[in-house]
Amino acid sequence: MSKLKKQLSYISVPSQIINSLSSSSLQSLLVSPKKPSKSSFSRNSYKNPRFWFLTLFLVGLFGMLKLGFNLDPPIPFSPYPCFTTSPRDSFASNEQQNGQKDEILKGFNESQALVSKGFEDSEESEFWKQPDGMGYRPCLHFSREYRKYSNAIVKDRRKYLLVVVSGGMNQQRNQIVDAVVIARILGAALVVPILQVNVIWGDESEFSDIFDLEHFKSVLANDVRIVSSLPSTHIMTRPVEEKRTPLHVSPQWIRARYLRRLNREGVLLLRGLDSRLSKDLPSDLQKLRCKVAFHALRFAPPILQLGNKLAERMRSKGPYLSLHLRMEKDVWVRTGCLPGPEYDEMISNERKQRPELLTARSNMTYHERKLAGLCPLNAVEVTRLLKALGAPKIARIYWAGGEPLGGKEALLPLITEFPHLYNKEDLALPVTFSCLLMEEIWAMRFRDTGRMQGT
Repeated sequence: MSKLKKQLSYISVPSQIINSLSSSSLQSLLVSPKKPSKSSFSRNSYKNPRFWFLTLFLVGLFGMLKLGFNLDPPIPFSPYPCFTTSPRDSFASNEQQNGQKDEILKGFNESQALVSKGFEDSEESEFWKQPDGMGYRPCLHFSREYRKYSNAIVKDRRKYLLVVVSGGMNQQRNQIVDAVVIARILGAALVVPILQVNVIWGDESEFSDIFDLEHFKSVLANDVRIVSSLPSTHIMTRPVEEKRTPLHVSPQWIRARYLRRLNREGVLLLRGLDSRLSKDLPSDLQKLRCKVAFHALRFAPPILQLGNKLAERMRSKGPYLSLHLRMEKDVWVRTGCLPGPEYDEMISNERKQRPELLTARSNMTYHERKLAGLCPLNAVEVTRLLKALGAPKIARIYWAGGEPLGGKEALLPLITEFPHLYNKEDLALPVTFSCLLMEEIWAMRFRDTGRMQGT
């Protein structure tokens, strides 16, 4: 009796199908099934290799379609559920966003409770205590002499002050404040300041696009007359133009320099008021400066509405830090400072090619500026400062500023020590903000789990 050789059957299938099968399915391919009897075919049809081959074909077809169309399913057990897709690429329709409001609010409340608990349990909670202000309180009560001359100043129709303010938002705001004070010193009406187009951002916004003009006028109605444009009696007047006002001039210097010419010509044009007016002013003028900065200058309603929404999102999650990082390329060029070995040569070359951009004192070396505190801090220095102040690692930090020189990599030293670092784009997008809430929840849950396990 001859020995029967065992024959093996092989089926060639694509690798995508093999990867999508379980071990039991593979075994069914390797072992040839017995042929079913005709009487039991309908009952045992699942044992038919044709049935299995058809099933494998459908599974493989679905797998290839999934890979081809990138049909990523949600990952419910991922600790970072928002990382499956980019927030900027996952905009939902208005109806979908409205349908997600309840979930976002629920996650928001849970995140707020967990974060608050984390801060209460933290040993660094003393860091968040606010100073008492040393007893100082706002005081805008002007003297009798100041009020005595106010009526004559606001009724004057002969003298007008034109100003052109430049720089970024902070510089423009400070120059507008000083322009109002200078107009008061000269007893002139102030024409709504002209915002110079910035050479860096190319922003062509006017005063009324950024600030509430009517509010500005009404708040200062008893201090300085604000007009939208020159009257017809002065429109053809050639203004007295002053481009080079010295730094930190006194009210006496301003009167001696400009008042006689202003009375003769009727219009004075000033440019570049940054740090031109002294910080050491008489009490009434200093109060006027505060009144302009903190009462008269209010953002236009659309900006104010968006700003309030972002500020509410920041406050509603508990204590936070706000940072104004000055790490943009133009800042390093203008200040005469160096960002670090990787970019020092590039910044030095650009400063040599465009020396007019240098706003710092040209007779100081980089090291002298650094020691004098005239240079911005890089990410490493900001991190050291926050740690020295006792900022906890779980602190939420919202930073303002443009794109840092070197991109996101320039912020890595800061992100490593303080991972909860967000900017205005993170707060402005509803999808991103909901993701931030969920990340806070997961981070707090993992932290609590680690404490319970003693890790």
